[in-house]
Amino acid sequence: MRQVEPRVELIARPNIDWEAMTGYLEEVGGTAWSDRVRPQESPDGEDLLEFSGRMCYRSWEPGLNPNVSRVRTDSAQYLGNVIGSQHGSVLEHANYTFIFHNVSRVFTHELIRHRAGAAYSQESLRYVRLEDIPFWFPDWAREDAELMERSLALLDQLEEHQRWMAEHFELDEEGQNFSHKKHMTSFMRRFAPEGLATGIVFTANLRTLRHVIEMRTAKGAEEEIRLIFDKVGQIIREEAPAIFADYTVEDGEWIPGTRKA
Repeated sequence: MRQVEPRVELIARPNIDWEAMTGYLEEVGGTAWSDRVRPQESPDGEDLLEFSGRMCYRSWEPGLNPNVSRVRTDSAQYLGNVIGSQHGSVLEHANYTFIFHNVSRVFTHELIRHRAGAAYSQESLRYVRLEDIPFWFPDWAREDAELMERSLALLDQLEEHQRWMAEHFELDEEGQNFSHKKHMTSFMRRFAPEGLATGIVFTANLRTLRHVIEMRTAKGAEEEIRLIFDKVGQIIREEAPAIFADYTVEDGEWIPGTRKA
């Protein structure tokens, strides 16, 4: 048994093709916006949201739309108004991909309930055979000596059973058929605890991230998912500061100033 710590890494973010975007803006008369925004080297995710929002009203600059006589030129203020006005659909254009490593299947079972605006790819224990049982213990559990002694003994027993089954089913015999390995490995996973550490790739747009961060860092949420989404919140606030500027963080709980965006 290996004691592990849950980890979060951002592995993909929006990347604008400015040449293609500028080609469109030249046709509609919006190059003043790209001339102003592009040199700022602001996050592409935020620039993509601003582009999408301004396209709806052709609000690149005054005069392009006769109904628009004044436009916000400060990008942070513009995006703050998008959040405050609850124009949540604009936030769906920017997607971010995370790898969650050493997280339990307790965590992943709860995570995948968030379907709208999200995509998942999880390590499959039908194909990946267990050789050990990596496991995370929260701090309060580590401080309970009897609990740890009993828990570690149980996990060691489960690990030994995994090794025995692999030998019993002759999974490492030379020339063993892969379909047999898959069949037996699928059976063997039934003896793995839900607390087993695993990995999952999670992609979500900013609208979804705002919702999930709020829901899963709330004080009543399960402790591991609170830990993970506090880390997600810290990462994504660096990536899209204007989109998360309305949040306050109190003891790991992320509280938005504007809900239902």
